[in-house]
Amino acid sequence: MRKLSFIAVAVAVLAAVVVAQAQRAQTTSQSGVEQVSVGGTPRISAADALRPVPRLPDGRVDLTGPWVGGGSNADIERDGGLKPGELPLLPWARKLRDSRREQDEPYTTCLPMSVPRVNPYPWKFAMTYTSRGLTHIYVLHETGDAGAHRVVYMDGRRHPADPLPTWWGHSVGWFEGDTLVIDTIGYNDKFWFDARGTPHTEQLHTIERWTRINFGTLIDDFTLDDPGAFSRPVQLRFTATHIRPDLDLMEFICLEDNQYGVAGGFTPALPDR
Repeated sequence: MRKLSFIAVAVAVLAAVVVAQAQRAQTTSQSGVEQVSVGGTPRISAADALRPVPRLPDGRVDLTGPWVGGGSNADIERDGGLKPGELPLLPWARKLRDSRREQDEPYTTCLPMSVPRVNPYPWKFAMTYTSRGLTHIYVLHETGDAGAHRVVYMDGRRHPADPLPTWWGHSVGWFEGDTLVIDTIGYNDKFWFDARGTPHTEQLHTIERWTRINFGTLIDDFTLDDPGAFSRPVQLRFTATHIRPDLDLMEFICLEDNQYGVAGGFTPALPDR
């Protein structure tokens, strides 16, 4: 009986090894790059992430992606590298955040998530070149909530003197060496920074400094300045990782009645006024 038990265990272990090897083989792309799957999104392995930063034909660093992560989601304080209670919210803003319910978040009814929010799905930078060079960068998200694409003007224009408040604001950008700097004003006050309900006002001004430190890692050093809701400017840091290089964004349409969200226990709610 002991011998039979030993044989059974040995067979089980061997089967597990074979399955693991097969799974590992299945996670290797056609280019031979080993893949890992985290949270349902296939990403490159830690070893491949350390490969050199790729560059475009003009020598500029390639930031396109696709990426996953790189912003706030559940809690901007924690996601941005701060300690609990370190976010300098004004009393009214802290009280409002603590009174909000996750199921009332505007994003769950397919309204735009804005900056620096990300969801668990991939996103990418798309660059537009003309005879004058790089003129626009578009930030595209896999979820199609309310036509979620963001425009960053790279043609040297300035912010308008009195911008119309919008979900994504008015963004202008430039490169400082290999770092993409994006300066944005003109936000509305309708979106939440996170599922926790962290608020802001129309005085919000953000500066993002995107730096690709290796093939698989993109860092966003993020400055949040909103004197209407925060007692001082805040410095945050977010990290995005590269998804499998043979994949791209998929279509995911979010409808305003959002039956997908209702099935998950979320109830439609209007944004706070």
